[in-house]
Amino acid sequence: MLRLGAGFSALTLLAACDTSNFNFGSIGDTGQRPSGKGPVYGNGKVRVALLLPLSGDAALANVGISMANAAQLAMDYVAANPKIGDNITLAVKDTGASTQGATQQAQAAVGEGAALILGPLKAEQVQAAGAVAKGAGIPLIGFSNNAAVASPGVYLLNVLPETEVHRSLTYASEHGHRAVAGVFPASPFGQVQQAAFQRAVADLRLSNQGTSTFSSDRDAAGVVARLAPQLSSGQIDTLFLPDRASAPAFAGALQQAGIKPGKVLVVGSADWDGDPTILATPYLTGAVYPAVDDTGYRALQGDYAARFGGNPHPLATIAYTATILANASALANARYSAGVLTLPGGFNGRDGVFRFLPDGRSQYALIMKQVQAGGAVRADGPKL
Repeated sequence: MLRLGAGFSALTLLAACDTSNFNFGSIGDTGQRPSGKGPVYGNGKVRVALLLPLSGDAALANVGISMANAAQLAMDYVAANPKIGDNITLAVKDTGASTQGATQQAQAAVGEGAALILGPLKAEQVQAAGAVAKGAGIPLIGFSNNAAVASPGVYLLNVLPETEVHRSLTYASEHGHRAVAGVFPASPFGQVQQAAFQRAVADLRLSNQGTSTFSSDRDAAGVVARLAPQLSSGQIDTLFLPDRASAPAFAGALQQAGIKPGKVLVVGSADWDGDPTILATPYLTGAVYPAVDDTGYRALQGDYAARFGGNPHPLATIAYTATILANASALANARYSAGVLTLPGGFNGRDGVFRFLPDGRSQYALIMKQVQAGGAVRADGPKL
Protein backbone atom coordinates (compact mmCIF):
# COMPACT_ATOMS: atom_id res chain seq x y z
CA MET A 1 0.00 0.00 0.00
CA LEU A 2 1.32 3.43 -0.89
CA ARG A 3 1.75 5.78 2.05
CA LEU A 4 0.47 9.31 2.30
CA GLY A 5 3.28 11.79 2.02
CA ALA A 6 2.69 14.12 4.97
CA GLY A 7 -0.97 14.17 4.07
CA PHE A 8 -0.29 15.59 0.64
CA SER A 9 -0.54 12.48 -1.51
CA ALA A 10 -3.39 12.64 -3.98
CA LEU A 11 -5.69 9.77 -4.67
CA THR A 12 -3.67 6.90 -6.05
CA LEU A 13 -4.63 3.43 -7.04
CA LEU A 14 -3.42 0.96 -4.47
CA ALA A 15 -3.62 -2.03 -6.77
CA ALA A 16 -1.02 -3.39 -9.14
CA CYS A 17 -2.64 -1.93 -12.23
CA ASP A 18 -1.52 1.61 -11.38
CA THR A 19 0.91 2.79 -8.74
CA SER A 20 1.37 6.33 -9.99
CA ASN A 21 1.99 8.70 -7.11
CA PHE A 22 0.20 12.03 -7.42
CA ASN A 23 1.30 14.72 -4.98
CA PHE A 24 -0.85 17.63 -3.91
CA GLY A 25 0.72 20.97 -4.67
CA SER A 26 -0.42 24.54 -5.07
CA ILE A 27 -3.49 24.88 -7.21
CA GLY A 28 -3.32 26.59 -10.53
CA ASP A 29 -6.28 28.63 -11.80
CA THR A 30 -7.33 27.38 -15.22
CA GLY A 31 -10.80 28.89 -15.16
CA GLN A 32 -13.79 27.21 -16.77
CA ARG A 33 -15.42 26.83 -20.14
CA PRO A 34 -19.04 27.94 -20.16
CA SER A 35 -21.46 25.35 -21.54
CA GLY A 36 -24.78 27.09 -21.09
CA LYS A 37 -25.83 24.20 -18.85
CA GLY A 38 -23.31 24.57 -16.06
CA PRO A 39 -19.54 24.86 -15.82
CA VAL A 40 -17.34 22.35 -17.61
CA TYR A 41 -13.74 21.72 -16.57
CA GLY A 42 -10.90 19.90 -18.29
CA ASN A 43 -10.23 18.74 -21.82
CA GLY A 44 -9.99 14.99 -21.43
CA LYS A 45 -11.59 12.59 -23.88
CA VAL A 46 -13.74 10.86 -21.24
CA ARG A 47 -16.81 12.80 -20.16
CA VAL A 48 -17.87 12.71 -16.50
CA ALA A 49 -20.86 14.45 -14.92
CA LEU A 50 -20.92 15.84 -11.37
CA LEU A 51 -24.46 16.19 -9.99
CA LEU A 52 -24.87 18.41 -6.93
CA PRO A 53 -27.58 20.57 -5.30
CA LEU A 54 -26.50 24.10 -6.17
CA SER A 55 -29.86 25.83 -5.77
CA GLY A 56 -33.14 25.42 -3.91
CA ASP A 57 -32.77 24.56 -0.24
CA ALA A 58 -30.17 27.06 0.99
CA ALA A 59 -28.40 24.82 3.49
CA LEU A 60 -28.15 21.95 1.03
CA ALA A 61 -27.02 24.28 -1.76
CA ASN A 62 -24.22 25.63 0.43
CA VAL A 63 -22.91 22.08 0.83
CA GLY A 64 -23.23 21.44 -2.90
CA ILE A 65 -21.45 24.65 -3.83
CA SER A 66 -18.57 23.83 -1.50
CA MET A 67 -18.28 20.38 -3.05
CA ALA A 68 -18.40 21.83 -6.58
CA ASN A 69 -15.66 24.27 -5.63
CA ALA A 70 -13.51 21.40 -4.36
CA ALA A 71 -14.05 19.50 -7.61
CA GLN A 72 -12.91 22.60 -9.49
CA LEU A 73 -9.75 22.71 -7.38
CA ALA A 74 -9.12 19.06 -8.22
CA MET A 75 -9.50 19.72 -11.94
CA ASP A 76 -7.29 22.80 -11.68
CA TYR A 77 -4.64 20.69 -10.00
CA VAL A 78 -4.81 18.09 -12.77
CA ALA A 79 -4.46 20.80 -15.40
CA ALA A 80 -1.53 22.46 -13.64
CA ASN A 81 0.46 19.29 -12.99
CA PRO A 82 2.37 18.01 -16.06
CA LYS A 83 2.81 14.60 -14.45
CA ILE A 84 -0.93 13.96 -14.43
CA GLY A 85 -2.82 13.35 -17.63
CA ASP A 86 -5.96 15.36 -18.30
CA ASN A 87 -8.15 12.32 -18.87
CA ILE A 88 -11.64 13.69 -18.27
CA THR A 89 -13.97 16.54 -19.02
CA LEU A 90 -16.07 17.29 -15.94
CA ALA A 91 -19.55 18.77 -16.43
CA VAL A 92 -21.15 20.17 -13.25
CA LYS A 93 -24.94 19.96 -13.10
CA ASP A 94 -27.41 21.41 -10.59
CA THR A 95 -29.93 18.90 -9.26
CA GLY A 96 -31.60 21.28 -6.83
CA ALA A 97 -33.05 19.47 -3.81
CA SER A 98 -35.55 17.22 -5.63
CA THR A 99 -35.46 13.70 -6.98
CA GLN A 100 -36.92 15.06 -10.20
CA GLY A 101 -33.92 17.35 -10.57
CA ALA A 102 -31.57 14.42 -10.01
CA THR A 103 -33.39 12.33 -12.61
CA GLN A 104 -33.38 15.13 -15.19
CA GLN A 105 -29.71 15.91 -14.75
CA ALA A 106 -28.74 12.25 -14.87
CA GLN A 107 -30.69 11.93 -18.12
CA ALA A 108 -28.91 15.01 -19.46
CA ALA A 109 -25.54 13.52 -18.51
CA VAL A 110 -26.38 10.27 -20.29
CA GLY A 111 -27.52 12.22 -23.34
CA GLU A 112 -24.20 14.08 -23.42
CA GLY A 113 -22.26 10.82 -23.43
CA ALA A 114 -21.04 10.68 -19.84
CA ALA A 115 -19.10 7.53 -19.00
CA LEU A 116 -19.51 8.12 -15.25
CA ILE A 117 -21.79 10.12 -12.98
CA LEU A 118 -20.49 11.53 -9.69
CA GLY A 119 -23.15 12.44 -7.11
CA PRO A 120 -25.84 13.37 -6.24
CA LEU A 121 -25.75 14.03 -2.51
CA LYS A 122 -29.04 12.95 -0.88
CA ALA A 123 -30.02 9.30 -0.66
CA GLU A 124 -33.28 9.65 -2.59
CA GLN A 125 -31.49 11.62 -5.31
CA VAL A 126 -28.80 8.96 -5.58
CA GLN A 127 -31.51 6.34 -5.96
CA ALA A 128 -33.24 8.33 -8.68
CA ALA A 129 -30.09 9.19 -10.64
CA GLY A 130 -28.77 5.66 -10.11
CA ALA A 131 -31.80 4.21 -11.85
CA VAL A 132 -31.07 6.38 -14.89
CA ALA A 133 -27.39 5.46 -14.86
CA LYS A 134 -28.14 1.74 -14.59
CA GLY A 135 -30.57 1.98 -17.47
CA ALA A 136 -27.81 3.51 -19.56
CA GLY A 137 -25.23 0.97 -18.47
CA ILE A 138 -22.88 3.46 -16.81
CA PRO A 139 -21.72 3.53 -13.17
CA LEU A 140 -22.62 6.18 -10.62
CA ILE A 141 -20.63 7.17 -7.53
CA GLY A 142 -23.03 8.91 -5.15
CA PHE A 143 -22.24 10.85 -1.99
CA SER A 144 -24.98 9.61 0.36
CA ASN A 145 -24.15 7.73 3.56
CA ASN A 146 -27.31 5.62 3.37
CA ALA A 147 -26.24 2.11 2.34
CA ALA A 148 -29.83 1.26 1.37
CA VAL A 149 -29.37 3.08 -1.95
CA ALA A 150 -26.15 1.26 -2.87
CA SER A 151 -26.26 -1.55 -5.41
CA PRO A 152 -23.95 -3.07 -8.03
CA GLY A 153 -23.06 -0.16 -10.30
CA VAL A 154 -24.31 2.47 -7.84
CA TYR A 155 -21.42 3.11 -5.45
CA LEU A 156 -21.37 5.30 -2.36
CA LEU A 157 -18.33 7.44 -1.61
CA ASN A 158 -19.00 8.35 2.01
CA VAL A 159 -18.52 6.93 5.48
CA LEU A 160 -21.40 4.52 6.05
CA PRO A 161 -22.86 3.70 9.48
CA GLU A 162 -21.70 0.09 9.25
CA THR A 163 -18.13 1.26 8.68
CA GLU A 164 -18.30 3.47 11.77
CA VAL A 165 -19.85 0.78 13.96
CA HIS A 166 -17.47 -1.95 12.82
CA ARG A 167 -14.42 0.25 13.41
CA SER A 168 -15.68 1.29 16.84
CA LEU A 169 -16.56 -2.18 18.06
CA THR A 170 -13.33 -3.60 16.66
CA TYR A 171 -11.47 -1.05 18.77
CA ALA A 172 -13.52 -2.02 21.83
CA SER A 173 -12.84 -5.69 21.22
CA GLU A 174 -9.11 -5.09 20.81
CA HIS A 175 -9.14 -3.42 24.23
CA GLY A 176 -10.80 -6.34 25.98
CA HIS A 177 -14.45 -5.35 25.80
CA ARG A 178 -16.89 -8.07 24.83
CA ALA A 179 -20.37 -7.29 26.21
CA VAL A 180 -22.00 -4.44 24.29
CA ALA A 181 -25.32 -2.63 24.26
CA GLY A 182 -26.55 0.09 21.91
CA VAL A 183 -28.96 3.00 22.28
CA PHE A 184 -30.45 4.54 19.14
CA PRO A 185 -32.83 7.37 18.24
CA ALA A 186 -36.30 6.26 17.11
CA SER A 187 -35.78 7.56 13.58
CA PRO A 188 -35.12 6.05 10.14
CA PHE A 189 -31.40 6.76 10.46
CA GLY A 190 -31.44 5.34 13.98
CA GLN A 191 -32.85 2.14 12.51
CA VAL A 192 -29.99 2.05 10.02
CA GLN A 193 -27.48 2.50 12.84
CA GLN A 194 -29.18 -0.19 14.92
CA ALA A 195 -29.06 -2.69 12.06
CA ALA A 196 -25.38 -1.87 11.48
CA PHE A 197 -24.71 -2.40 15.19
CA GLN A 198 -26.34 -5.80 15.21
CA ARG A 199 -24.39 -6.93 12.13
CA ALA A 200 -21.09 -5.73 13.57
CA VAL A 201 -21.71 -7.45 16.91
CA ALA A 202 -22.42 -10.70 15.09
CA ASP A 203 -19.44 -10.35 12.73
CA LEU A 204 -17.06 -9.66 15.61
CA ARG A 205 -18.62 -12.37 17.79
CA LEU A 206 -19.31 -10.01 20.65
CA SER A 207 -21.99 -10.53 23.27
CA ASN A 208 -25.04 -8.47 22.33
CA GLN A 209 -26.63 -7.25 25.56
CA GLY A 210 -29.52 -5.63 23.71
CA THR A 211 -30.56 -2.42 22.01
CA SER A 212 -32.81 0.41 23.18
CA THR A 213 -34.47 3.30 21.38
CA PHE A 214 -35.49 6.76 22.52
CA SER A 215 -37.53 9.63 21.11
CA SER A 216 -36.11 12.59 23.05
CA ASP A 217 -33.42 13.53 25.55
CA ARG A 218 -36.03 13.12 28.29
CA ASP A 219 -36.06 9.38 27.58
CA ALA A 220 -32.39 9.07 28.55
CA ALA A 221 -33.03 8.57 32.26
CA GLY A 222 -35.54 5.79 31.61
CA VAL A 223 -33.24 3.95 29.19
CA VAL A 224 -30.30 4.18 31.60
CA ALA A 225 -32.45 3.06 34.54
CA ARG A 226 -33.33 -0.13 32.66
CA LEU A 227 -29.68 -0.78 31.82
CA ALA A 228 -28.23 0.25 35.19
CA PRO A 229 -28.13 -3.21 36.81
CA GLN A 230 -26.18 -4.66 33.88
CA LEU A 231 -23.93 -1.60 33.69
CA SER A 232 -23.16 -1.72 37.41
CA SER A 233 -22.46 -5.46 37.45
CA GLY A 234 -20.22 -5.43 34.38
CA GLN A 235 -22.66 -7.46 32.29
CA ILE A 236 -22.41 -4.53 29.87
CA ASP A 237 -18.87 -3.22 29.45
CA THR A 238 -19.44 -1.13 26.31
CA LEU A 239 -22.30 1.28 25.58
CA PHE A 240 -22.72 2.50 22.01
CA LEU A 241 -24.31 5.98 21.87
CA PRO A 242 -24.05 7.18 18.24
CA ASP A 243 -26.48 10.11 18.50
CA ARG A 244 -24.48 13.30 18.99
CA ALA A 245 -27.24 15.57 20.27
CA SER A 246 -28.38 13.25 23.05
CA ALA A 247 -24.97 12.03 24.21
CA PRO A 248 -24.60 14.66 26.97
CA ALA A 249 -28.09 13.81 28.29
CA PHE A 250 -27.17 10.13 28.47
CA ALA A 251 -23.92 11.08 30.21
CA GLY A 252 -25.93 12.93 32.83
CA ALA A 253 -28.31 10.00 33.25
CA LEU A 254 -25.39 7.57 33.69
CA GLN A 255 -23.89 9.81 36.33
CA GLN A 256 -27.22 10.14 38.13
CA ALA A 257 -27.58 6.34 38.09
CA GLY A 258 -24.28 6.02 39.93
CA ILE A 259 -22.32 4.46 37.07
CA LYS A 260 -18.80 5.65 37.79
CA PRO A 261 -16.90 7.27 34.89
CA GLY A 262 -14.74 4.66 33.19
CA LYS A 263 -16.80 1.73 34.49
CA VAL A 264 -18.24 1.31 31.01
CA LEU A 265 -16.57 2.22 27.71
CA VAL A 266 -18.82 4.78 26.03
CA VAL A 267 -18.54 4.71 22.24
CA GLY A 268 -19.90 7.42 19.95
CA SER A 269 -20.11 7.94 16.20
CA ALA A 270 -18.20 10.08 13.73
CA ASP A 271 -20.92 12.70 14.20
CA TRP A 272 -19.41 13.40 17.62
CA ASP A 273 -16.27 14.83 16.10
CA GLY A 274 -15.67 18.45 17.13
CA ASP A 275 -18.93 18.81 19.07
CA PRO A 276 -18.21 21.39 21.80
CA THR A 277 -20.92 20.16 24.18
CA ILE A 278 -19.60 16.61 24.11
CA LEU A 279 -16.05 17.84 24.66
CA ALA A 280 -17.23 19.93 27.61
CA THR A 281 -19.12 17.08 29.31
CA PRO A 282 -16.81 15.75 32.06
CA TYR A 283 -18.51 12.36 32.29
CA LEU A 284 -17.63 11.66 28.63
CA THR A 285 -13.91 12.00 29.27
CA GLY A 286 -12.45 8.71 28.09
CA ALA A 287 -15.24 8.01 25.60
CA VAL A 288 -14.10 7.05 22.11
CA TYR A 289 -15.52 7.52 18.63
CA PRO A 290 -14.48 6.90 15.00
CA ALA A 291 -13.49 9.75 12.73
CA VAL A 292 -12.11 10.52 9.30
CA ASP A 293 -8.46 11.48 9.43
CA ASP A 294 -8.62 15.26 8.86
CA THR A 295 -5.11 15.55 7.38
CA GLY A 296 -6.53 15.81 3.87
CA TYR A 297 -9.16 18.35 4.89
CA ARG A 298 -6.55 20.58 6.49
CA ALA A 299 -4.41 20.30 3.37
CA LEU A 300 -7.35 21.46 1.26
CA GLN A 301 -8.24 24.44 3.46
CA GLY A 302 -5.47 26.76 2.29
CA ASP A 303 -6.11 26.36 -1.42
CA TYR A 304 -9.85 26.58 -0.90
CA ALA A 305 -9.63 29.77 1.17
CA ALA A 306 -7.27 31.38 -1.32
CA ARG A 307 -9.58 30.63 -4.23
CA PHE A 308 -13.07 30.90 -2.78
CA GLY A 309 -12.72 32.39 0.70
CA GLY A 310 -13.79 30.72 3.94
CA ASN A 311 -13.50 27.06 4.84
CA PRO A 312 -14.75 24.15 2.74
CA HIS A 313 -17.58 22.01 4.01
CA PRO A 314 -16.30 18.69 5.43
CA LEU A 315 -17.85 16.86 2.47
CA ALA A 316 -15.72 18.89 0.06
CA THR A 317 -12.94 16.33 0.42
CA ILE A 318 -15.27 13.67 -0.98
CA ALA A 319 -15.91 15.70 -4.13
CA TYR A 320 -12.17 16.35 -4.51
CA THR A 321 -11.43 12.64 -4.12
CA ALA A 322 -14.17 11.63 -6.55
CA THR A 323 -12.83 14.00 -9.19
CA ILE A 324 -9.26 12.75 -8.91
CA LEU A 325 -10.54 9.18 -8.89
CA ALA A 326 -12.49 9.77 -12.10
CA ASN A 327 -9.41 11.25 -13.74
CA ALA A 328 -7.14 8.29 -12.85
CA SER A 329 -6.01 6.82 -16.15
CA ALA A 330 -6.53 3.20 -15.12
CA LEU A 331 -10.19 3.91 -14.36
CA ALA A 332 -10.94 6.36 -17.16
CA ASN A 333 -9.33 4.14 -19.81
CA ALA A 334 -11.37 1.19 -18.56
CA ARG A 335 -14.52 3.31 -18.62
CA TYR A 336 -14.96 2.73 -14.89
CA SER A 337 -15.64 -0.97 -15.13
CA ALA A 338 -16.75 -2.76 -11.98
CA GLY A 339 -13.50 -4.69 -12.00
CA VAL A 340 -11.31 -1.63 -11.54
CA LEU A 341 -13.70 0.26 -9.25
CA THR A 342 -13.90 -2.65 -6.82
CA LEU A 343 -10.22 -3.58 -6.64
CA PRO A 344 -9.68 -5.06 -3.15
CA GLY A 345 -6.64 -2.86 -2.55
CA GLY A 346 -8.82 0.22 -2.81
CA PHE A 347 -7.73 3.81 -3.22
CA ASN A 348 -6.12 6.57 -1.20
CA GLY A 349 -8.03 9.85 -1.25
CA ARG A 350 -8.24 13.10 0.69
CA ASP A 351 -9.93 11.29 3.59
CA GLY A 352 -7.56 8.33 3.55
CA VAL A 353 -7.84 4.77 2.29
CA PHE A 354 -11.20 3.53 1.01
CA ARG A 355 -12.58 0.84 -1.24
CA PHE A 356 -15.80 0.04 -3.03
CA LEU A 357 -17.49 -3.31 -2.49
CA PRO A 358 -19.22 -5.13 -5.36
CA ASP A 359 -22.62 -4.35 -3.81
CA GLY A 360 -21.94 -0.61 -4.07
CA ARG A 361 -21.10 0.07 -0.42
CA SER A 362 -17.78 1.60 0.57
CA GLN A 363 -15.37 1.01 3.41
CA TYR A 364 -13.15 3.75 4.86
CA ALA A 365 -10.06 3.49 7.02
CA LEU A 366 -11.13 5.46 10.10
CA ILE A 367 -9.12 6.62 13.08
CA MET A 368 -10.37 6.44 16.67
CA LYS A 369 -10.44 9.50 18.89
CA GLN A 370 -10.76 9.73 22.65
CA VAL A 371 -12.49 12.57 24.49
CA GLN A 372 -10.22 14.34 26.94
CA ALA A 373 -10.61 17.50 28.95
CA GLY A 374 -10.93 20.37 26.50
CA GLY A 375 -10.55 18.31 23.35
CA ALA A 376 -10.12 14.94 21.69
CA VAL A 377 -6.93 13.09 20.83
CA ARG A 378 -6.15 10.28 18.43
CA ALA A 379 -6.45 6.94 20.21
CA ASP A 380 -5.71 4.70 17.23
CA GLY A 381 -4.58 5.14 13.63
CA PRO A 382 -6.60 4.59 10.45
CA LYS A 383 -7.86 1.06 9.85
CA LEU A 384 -10.39 -0.44 7.49
